[in-house]
Amino acid sequence: MLLALFWLLFVGLLLCAFLFSKTTKEFPKSWFEWKTEFRYQYLGIVGLIHDAHYAARDRVALYKQPDRIAVITGGNRGIGLRIVEKLLACDMTVVMGVRDPTSAEAAVGAIVDLKESKGKLICEQLDVGDLKSVQAFAQRIKERYTKVDLLLNNAGIMFAPFKLTADGYESHFATNYLGHFLLSHLLLPRLKAAGKPGKNARIVNVSSCVNLIGRINYKDINGNQQYYPGTAYSQSKLAQILYTRHLQTLLDAEKSHVQVNVVHPGIVDTDLFEHSATTSVPMFKKLFFKTPERGSRTVVFAAIDPSIEGQGGTYLSNGGKGPFHPDARKPEKCEKFFKFSCELLKIKQYGNGEY
Repeated sequence: MLLALFWLLFVGLLLCAFLFSKTTKEFPKSWFEWKTEFRYQYLGIVGLIHDAHYAARDRVALYKQPDRIAVITGGNRGIGLRIVEKLLACDMTVVMGVRDPTSAEAAVGAIVDLKESKGKLICEQLDVGDLKSVQAFAQRIKERYTKVDLLLNNAGIMFAPFKLTADGYESHFATNYLGHFLLSHLLLPRLKAAGKPGKNARIVNVSSCVNLIGRINYKDINGNQQYYPGTAYSQSKLAQILYTRHLQTLLDAEKSHVQVNVVHPGIVDTDLFEHSATTSVPMFKKLFFKTPERGSRTVVFAAIDPSIEGQGGTYLSNGGKGPFHPDARKPEKCEKFFKFSCELLKIKQYGNGEY
């Protein structure tokens, strides 16, 4: 009898854990959706264990770099806000591309004394999910600066309901990946101008451990036929890694002094989870998820740490290398997706800054 009660309680707890950690507030309606949720549950557990196990390694040393210019998408909340804080502490000029520059400056000002800081903050309007907005933002950067030392592709959405952007792309694919793919293309000449022997300019793409269950649906990239938020999100995160790997191959072939890294910041308590069921148990997130400050560390590590100089194309997690999708280890698959992305945007020569 006691054993039966124990198992009943155990199963009940597992069910509650599943219900309150789903990627959406809705209940799965098909085996495809159930399978996606189970995969996310597994990766969530593994991710939390990885974050705890490598907590001591999850560090970044800040140092003064007053001559460097950093461009970051997003940065007015969550991880991005703490990234900006760290870059300003390095005395950099930080250009934030955000939807609302006024509120973004206020958000940074709430945690950094901008009058006393030797770093310089500039907030520019950008909707990274809108290709025209990306073009306009990049043009303003190019008119103002002859070089860009760091580009941090940080802005993103997660588990959002189905929506097509003005350009006709699914919102996760457009915001998390395609807009950043275009921005990197437009700013690459400025990054190449900044890089020099022994001190590469750097591009940092903020991805996620869920790249491991991602799949590029070439036949239906927008998920029109079968959409599920978790699937769309993991596809966009795998896209970032495939692109990172092939771009580094191209840069190495050119002997450019630019390196591209991709980062999983950890499982972090931010409002990116607003569409998920975890909003019902905020205390769980407070107890087990990383804080935004901790989540920002490996991103900044990828941007400035001398120990990874010349190690482009790597996937970083908790201050070191982490596991990533097997497709990203296959150059032909990375190249195929890179060319597919160029074809979508009608880019003939990637990295020449023209569009």
